[in-house]
Amino acid sequence: MKTSGKTSKPPAPIRKRNPMETQERIYAAATSIFAEQGFDAARVDSIARGARINKQLIYHYFGSKDALFTAVLERAYIQFRAAEAALTLNALPADEAVLALVEFTWSYYLEHPEFIRLLNSENQMKARHLKASPRTRTINSSHISIARRLLKRGQQEGNIRPEIDVLQLNTSIAALGFFYLINRYTLSTIFEKDLASERMLRKRLEAMKDIIGCWIRPQPRLRRKTT
Repeated sequence: MKTSGKTSKPPAPIRKRNPMETQERIYAAATSIFAEQGFDAARVDSIARGARINKQLIYHYFGSKDALFTAVLERAYIQFRAAEAALTLNALPADEAVLALVEFTWSYYLEHPEFIRLLNSENQMKARHLKASPRTRTINSSHISIARRLLKRGQQEGNIRPEIDVLQLNTSIAALGFFYLINRYTLSTIFEKDLASERMLRKRLEAMKDIIGCWIRPQPRLRRKTT
């Protein structure tokens, strides 16, 4: 019996779906698109194309566009807080540890511009996703604890003023970097300088550390003149 000489190819193996890999692609695409376009302008279709999946999988895993944005925001906060919690601040005097926290926050903003863009988008929506998330308090509890411990230790060491408030400290550190970066294009135009240049970024960090350092440290008492 003659054969044609052709060998049939074995059927291609069926590729099993990897839910974790799929969700990672969704997170990556959603983070990029939400950060670049904002919540309202972002489209689920665009996120699905970026993740190379059918958009029905997004609804399968997350339920809705709002739920996906909430998950992306929670994940961004978790990553930020995890990196912050890994800092080795105990070896430093408390006032220097606070300045190390300033430097870390600034560096994180520069390395993760999508983080501040996501926060900017959420603020425009009056934090409706964070308010609806039961995880918000838990995710950010470490951030508050770090500042509280540093302030308490600094008061014991005598290098931080006792009246410094945790809320004001954390807000001031975030604001000094956040405002600069989120407004750098308008500020660069107004001041006719490139605020994103290495030199200007370095100068901004120095200014931030000077501002926070002068504020938190005890002020020297002035001697009264005697007549």
